[in-house]
Amino acid sequence: MTKPLRVALAGEALIDLIANQNGKLTPCLGGAVFNLARALSRQGVGSIYLNPLSSDRFGRQLAQQLLEDGVHLAQPIPIQEVTSLAVVNLTEKGHPDYAFYREGVADRAITSELLVNACRDVRSLELVCTGALALDPRDQQHYLPWLKSQKAAGHWVVVDANLRPSVMSDMTTYRNNILEALLLADIIKVSDEDLAHLQIPGNTPIECAQHLLRLSRAKLIALTLGANGAWLLTNSGVACFGQETVQMNIADTVGAGDSFLAGLLAALLIQKFDIAEQPAVQRLLRHAIASASLCVQEHGCVPPSWDQAQAWATQHPLII
Repeated sequence: MTKPLRVALAGEALIDLIANQNGKLTPCLGGAVFNLARALSRQGVGSIYLNPLSSDRFGRQLAQQLLEDGVHLAQPIPIQEVTSLAVVNLTEKGHPDYAFYREGVADRAITSELLVNACRDVRSLELVCTGALALDPRDQQHYLPWLKSQKAAGHWVVVDANLRPSVMSDMTTYRNNILEALLLADIIKVSDEDLAHLQIPGNTPIECAQHLLRLSRAKLIALTLGANGAWLLTNSGVACFGQETVQMNIADTVGAGDSFLAGLLAALLIQKFDIAEQPAVQRLLRHAIASASLCVQEHGCVPPSWDQAQAWATQHPLII
């Protein structure tokens, strides 16, 4: 039975060229929004990816992977523009460091009208998601009008800040564009590093996140702290913290944040958007952290299924 399409996603789909210790580059399918679409679908959430993909070899591979994971393509016919590339060097701690090649590429061949029309055709839509490279100021004329239209249509707007400051020439314009998108969001995901780059006031990451929550109209903010856990904060005053207690064999952190967000959104949909009380928010956080924990134990982005994340959550209680 076909799953109803509940989430629409717009943003980058690209090839990560990941450097090993010898400097050899291995191509891997990636991009934050591409990863999130896959991760949501693998958790059982009907998802539609809105951007076009290239007819080149990499574009065909991206499309095939999305389809294999059950993601619907709003633009199923490939286009001639090439696929975006990212060169990824992993730090000693396994964190990715990126350089992007994104001029004249397929996933940027969009308009706000294309995105709006694709969503208009999805009657069961509940959430729209974007973030990361889609927050590049050069593309704001496409994504911001789309987000505003979806807000007006009554859909929840999800924005993952996921900053890439090393590849943005004008940090002030980049920062302002991200903040404009965040102020439209019902759900915001930020890391402690994102908050620092955004220069949100506060002496600690949690103080910065609380300030952003007051500044925005968001109903829920997810603050990730890497290995140090995560917070969920609601506009009604609920605050939940969680951190894994088990020592994990971490392969790398590629896709961890995307898997976290997918787990959060999947659980939110299962709970019918229930974030009014502490226990409900704690359940969301437990599932989100479990989803990220399973991902970091794999090389590259390998998002877990709903059942896998639930099993991990049951077997491994959090520090709260």
